[in-house]
Amino acid sequence: MTTTKGQQLAQSAKLRSHIDEAVKEVMSAAAKIEGVRPPDPDKIAKAKELMDQIGVVRGRPLHYPYVGSGIGRGAYVELEDGSVKLDLINGIGIHIMGHSHPRVMAATARGAFSDVVVQGNLEPNREYFDFSKKLLDIASRQSRLKHVWLSTCGTMANENALKACRQKKSPARMIIAMDAAFAGRSTLMAELTDNPNFRVGLPQYNEVLRVPWYDQKTKGSSERSLAILKEHVAKHEGNICCFTFEPMQGEGGYNVAPREFFIPMLDFCKEKGIPIWVDEVQTFTRTGQFFAYETLGFGDYVDVCTIAKTAQNGATFFTSEFNPKPGLIAGTFSGASAALCAGLEILEMLDKENYMGDSGKIMKIHHEFIAMLKRLGQTTCKGLLESPEGLGLMIAVTPFGGVKEKVDKLTQVLFKNGLICFTCGRGTYRLRFLVPAVTTSEDIKVAEQILEKSILEMA
Repeated sequence: MTTTKGQQLAQSAKLRSHIDEAVKEVMSAAAKIEGVRPPDPDKIAKAKELMDQIGVVRGRPLHYPYVGSGIGRGAYVELEDGSVKLDLINGIGIHIMGHSHPRVMAATARGAFSDVVVQGNLEPNREYFDFSKKLLDIASRQSRLKHVWLSTCGTMANENALKACRQKKSPARMIIAMDAAFAGRSTLMAELTDNPNFRVGLPQYNEVLRVPWYDQKTKGSSERSLAILKEHVAKHEGNICCFTFEPMQGEGGYNVAPREFFIPMLDFCKEKGIPIWVDEVQTFTRTGQFFAYETLGFGDYVDVCTIAKTAQNGATFFTSEFNPKPGLIAGTFSGASAALCAGLEILEMLDKENYMGDSGKIMKIHHEFIAMLKRLGQTTCKGLLESPEGLGLMIAVTPFGGVKEKVDKLTQVLFKNGLICFTCGRGTYRLRFLVPAVTTSEDIKVAEQILEKSILEMA
């Protein structure tokens, strides 16, 4: 059987040789990034000018004085001002394999030689199928999910999920969601997101009903959440299109709940015929398994599931019963060719190189990082750093009692000293880390030194 010209190009030894040579060149430069370093005095002025211009064109300044130079090494990234930072937030979860990973770069380059920059749902290429097939292979191992639809971000994945649930339960319109939820920044996802600061000036649609998240400090927390869920259903039965939640809350505070918290609510939803949509946009690949529903053991309950970030693309999974009718979900873009290739390569690495499972690389990093935070909280930073917790590579800790102004300031001090993280939560504010899956024990030691220095500097 003859091959197509595209297949011949994909198999071209000459092209692969050129890609390999280009990656080697990048890796040679990346090898010189050996750890955290301060800005280069000769580069500071031009870097500041660039950052100021970015602030002008986008209408507000950058959160951090961060513009990457385009190169890094693992958990380290070089900036335009010549500094090198330990990057433990990774663009809020985009770069799970860190910076300048050779296999990710090679896959990206292969995708870049496709005939189109961005593939579409009307005219997909082979990469579209290969990526989707891998996603379904992973998703269906411990769930009933049978179909996947690609989109370009988590918000669009969530929009498609909600539309599928509403179509299935038409004309029901009410959504049951958790307190402190985050679902994205489209008009409706901002409504679903439980943070009024993210929807200032937007209209209220009053279509979301809230259930309290698990509170480990309050006796009867699980029973209270179940009771409130039942009250909502009793009041709005027949008008509820879905129950949606993040298995571990992200923006809301990196809040963790045990399996026992979810199961009674999921059982009740199944009893009442309420669709269950699990938002794994941030948890996907990070909790020690590919999906947090695997980590928590409730995959059989899931009707619809959404992912993005680590996958380099957005995607919405459906069971056969929730596969939308033609026309409900579409969209021009399905994903950039380079992103689809890189996403597939990342999934293959995570699947086949001992990252997942209780004894995998992700949980090894988790245990080391949590132990480091506990050590600081029990010694030099006692009373200043508390409650480290999380799942897998999603880790948070509460500094300075969770006072917002102090936590915000600490992130800036940490950045100055060479470590990038971010905040999460409300009421009690926390530092959050999305730790790369390539983080080493030495990287964690560096993080410990910078955290200690920065906290004591503020204290």
